[in-house]
Amino acid sequence: MSYSTPVPEAAAQRPPVPGAPAAGPGSGPRIRGLDGLRALAVTAVVAFHLEPWLVPGGFLGVDVFFVVSGFLITTLLLREISRTDWVDLPRFWVRRARRLVPALLLVLLVSIPVARLVETDLTVGIGRQVLGALTFGTNWLEIAAGTDYFDETAPELLRPLWSLAIEEQFYLCWPVVLVALLLVVPSGRARPWIMLAVAVASAAGMALLYDGGDPTRVYYGTDTHAFGLALGAAVTLRWTGSRSLLRGPAGHVLPPLALLGLIALFALLPSSSALTYQGGIALASVLALVLVLACASGTGWFTDAMERAPLRWIGERSYGIYLWHWPVLLVTEAALSGAGLARVPGSWQSWAADGVVVLVTLGVSALSYRYVEMPVRRLGFRGAVRGLVAQVAARVPDARPWADRAAVAAVVVAVARTTTAFATAPRVSGAQQAVEAGLAAQARAQAAGAGDAAGGADGGGSPAASGGTSDGTRDGQAARAGGREPGAGSAPGAAKGAHISAFGDSVLSAAAPALLERWPRADLDAEPIRQWTTAPGLVRAAKEQGDLRDVVVLNFGTNGGFQYDGNYDAARKTLELIGPERRVVLINTVGISHWVPEANARLAELAEGRDNVVVMDWHAVCEKHPELLHADDTHPNMEGIVVYTKELQKAFDTFS
Repeated sequence: MSYSTPVPEAAAQRPPVPGAPAAGPGSGPRIRGLDGLRALAVTAVVAFHLEPWLVPGGFLGVDVFFVVSGFLITTLLLREISRTDWVDLPRFWVRRARRLVPALLLVLLVSIPVARLVETDLTVGIGRQVLGALTFGTNWLEIAAGTDYFDETAPELLRPLWSLAIEEQFYLCWPVVLVALLLVVPSGRARPWIMLAVAVASAAGMALLYDGGDPTRVYYGTDTHAFGLALGAAVTLRWTGSRSLLRGPAGHVLPPLALLGLIALFALLPSSSALTYQGGIALASVLALVLVLACASGTGWFTDAMERAPLRWIGERSYGIYLWHWPVLLVTEAALSGAGLARVPGSWQSWAADGVVVLVTLGVSALSYRYVEMPVRRLGFRGAVRGLVAQVAARVPDARPWADRAAVAAVVVAVARTTTAFATAPRVSGAQQAVEAGLAAQARAQAAGAGDAAGGADGGGSPAASGGTSDGTRDGQAARAGGREPGAGSAPGAAKGAHISAFGDSVLSAAAPALLERWPRADLDAEPIRQWTTAPGLVRAAKEQGDLRDVVVLNFGTNGGFQYDGNYDAARKTLELIGPERRVVLINTVGISHWVPEANARLAELAEGRDNVVVMDWHAVCEKHPELLHADDTHPNMEGIVVYTKELQKAFDTFS
């Protein structure tokens, strides 16, 4: 049984492809400039993860990788076809495995046990992540799990593997599809248009399926994020045999414009914008395609610039840098948090941490490239191990007897440590446990209140049960406790919190146990993943039912602040619904997300000019005392919820 796939005679007689040794642009096996372009892409991605406020569109570097991969893989396949008249599929897939798997396995064997040692929360969900890594299905598994690539409060240790999964799926399917395309479509002119149609359909799918909320489905989906790969393949099919891929004035004008445009997108296009998914990422892919074509032309200032030694060095190791930088960043942040140091965006601590991450990432990537990736690519997996043992034996006298056993022992120990970390990984993070405990505390308080109402107990019932009205201007429980109208001057914490209504997201939920211990009759309504856009509905419903109390606490913004459309207007609308006769405490946002400072500034703007509104500066407290937070640097821990409660009491005291 043959494992190679023949192609039609017409395909075998096709002109030399771009970069083929016989003729055409990029006449050697290596296409000049592509390593430098990879360096540009990986630098953007790393910068985005280190300081997203500085490079909000740096995640688009992944799309540059996609275009390069689509172009390069199609070029390699067409080269093989032009030389041999067929595609040896097993040999192609083995080459891809030798290129990708060694560095990936090394990252798994090192990062998982180290992360487990430094901070157990980093290994939450590691089973699903390892399964995705080993099956190259990370993107679909994460979609099913409901994770969010842009959620900085719950980072997965192996998050970057989503894009590797899409590329691997392309590597598995595209050779077969390409052969089918050559067999079924004899016209060389039609083939690139077919792939261009695939790219347009994929980009249109991303734009149409994006609903303005969580972008994970369209960002992670192979179907909605394959247009970069398809563009790279289309242009390779289109320009087969051309002497220059960018001719005449276009070759001088388009590359600098494309480079400037791509840098502008890196600097200006945020992940929270609808424009990002409704054309922005597609535009970045088109600009990247122009730069790929500039490289493939083999001449010009851009190619020469991309051939500079530092860029080539980074580009050659870009795969390892991409894999290593994220777990190194998470472990570094966890270590800083454990030492009681806050990593505030833009601070000197943050820049120092960035320097550590970059140095460690470059160091381990260089070692991986030299001692793992390149030997396996040249010699295969077993050959690389034998070669390493032979080098040790050659340099150390009498080392041969123990060198083989040492290599085996090292692998066994690494696998054992990784397996142990895998087996002992927590089900949920400490922050999630706190949120779940808060939800349980709220449920108990609501059940107790319902029981008091049913039995006619004082202070626990609804306004109707306790004799209050339901017109939203008098809180029944507050009236029974103090016999007064809202805003009459009774201390907010009096009557065990009977005058307090609190609405919020997961941070308020995490603090619920301490809040309800101090104010057991307070009415708390807090759930994870809430945006400010949910607040008006919650307040309106409570007001219409007569359950909106004299003092209202609002803690929203953890999941995006005001960066999403409609959130700021929703916050303003919420304050208008509450009205000036009630007193309001706004709790600002804590976290390492780049948008936090701006969100807190806008929250302060909302309070300005409203005499009945104060801001509890929880962010300032946690900036001075990061030990109050869980490892996610967002949710308060056991000590933190006690301080959170005290700070809320201080805010209440300003009304006295």
